[in-house]
Amino acid sequence: MARYTLTQREIQFDDSWDVIVIGGGPAGCTAAASAAREGAKTLLVEATGVLGGMGTSGLVPAWCPFTDKEQIIYKGLAEGILKQCIAGMDHVPKDQFNWTPIDAELLKRIYDDLVTEAGASVLFHTVLSAVDTDDDGHVTAVILSNKAGLTAYRAKTYVDCSGDADLAAWAGAEFHKGDDQTGEMQPGTHCLLLSNVDMYHYAHGEALHPANPNSPAHQMAKDPRYPLITDAHACNNIVGPGTIGFNAGHIWEVDNTDPVSLSNALIQGRKFAAQFRDALAEYHPKAYAGSFLVSTGSLMGIRETRRIMGDYVLTREDYIERRSFPDEIARNSYYLDVHLSLAAKKDKTEAQLDKENARYGPGESHGIPYRCLTPKGLKNVLVAGRAISSDRAVQGSTRVMPVCLAMGEAAGLAAAIASTSDVVDTHAVDTNDLRQRLREYGAYLPE
Repeated sequence: MARYTLTQREIQFDDSWDVIVIGGGPAGCTAAASAAREGAKTLLVEATGVLGGMGTSGLVPAWCPFTDKEQIIYKGLAEGILKQCIAGMDHVPKDQFNWTPIDAELLKRIYDDLVTEAGASVLFHTVLSAVDTDDDGHVTAVILSNKAGLTAYRAKTYVDCSGDADLAAWAGAEFHKGDDQTGEMQPGTHCLLLSNVDMYHYAHGEALHPANPNSPAHQMAKDPRYPLITDAHACNNIVGPGTIGFNAGHIWEVDNTDPVSLSNALIQGRKFAAQFRDALAEYHPKAYAGSFLVSTGSLMGIRETRRIMGDYVLTREDYIERRSFPDEIARNSYYLDVHLSLAAKKDKTEAQLDKENARYGPGESHGIPYRCLTPKGLKNVLVAGRAISSDRAVQGSTRVMPVCLAMGEAAGLAAAIASTSDVVDTHAVDTNDLRQRLREYGAYLPE
């Protein structure tokens, strides 16, 4: 591609902020709320018109588990968000803390209130477009674009919750992406909603979950008339009256950092949703013959792109050993949920996959060190969400929404603390103080 040089010009500049958070997904929302409640002047920048990321714009139909099979371990702001969701969904038991369905419209309002009531400001439909740094590893400005054109913003600290580590990567942070040997990334999923589902036959017919060998999805995946249904992945939840949310199917070889790849995947995902509805109507007619495709996610469900290299790299061994760390800012118990390529799946038995997933027993979890949030070489940046410093196997566990909520709250508090220093250095935050203050806010951080 040819290079083009912009005509030299000045743009508006706002340097009044203590903390700027890039990305309004789960981690970004709790980061902004956490920083703002400390009194830090906080700006949350979101590329879409909605907070919440995959739980709202992405139409993921359920939360991954909030418990370690004994108690809620994603506490603090995360627990409050979950319980507000449950309170607003009459069909959900009040103690259903695992695989809790999501009403996306309700969750949008919950996130709006969380962030604004904490005192943070939000810019919707605003995209991070460039990053300026100095020679000492400080981000000196971010360039944002929206209907006002290009504008420069400066904060004392920045929290990158973009999901793809855009800010950190563009500022020069080292990162890994996908499989270290092949570069392959986990497939994406384009979630969807079906309404007018017959709820009696939904409840009493064959379960569509891929673990059910009698699931009609296995037959659907073999039918050449539905070529976009390539496997039986068909997780689903009741999200409202007669309405089922689906985290179903896979979009292969999509790269969220490549606009062409992402655009093609979204087009394919919408076609997949139509085929999926039609196949369900044929293979599960009592429940789905009259179903209507209401919506597909405005965001592609992306599981993996960049992982920053931080002061510590969380590894599969840390997960297997259930390790704790003196600077841990959250606990995690979700399994190693790496969605494999079609070729890899064909080469592995189910027993081998279960062994790799290494599921925890009741009460088991591992720690996430603060050092996984601090990119090497950058002094005033933190990263929270799926792009933290980890190997690929552990990223399959730490990428999901409950743990992102917990990491975001810690990152926002740390950013607020760092912003009060004369010389800002997120690596120098006193983690004993940070952990104690997180506990005071209700975080689960056992001694």
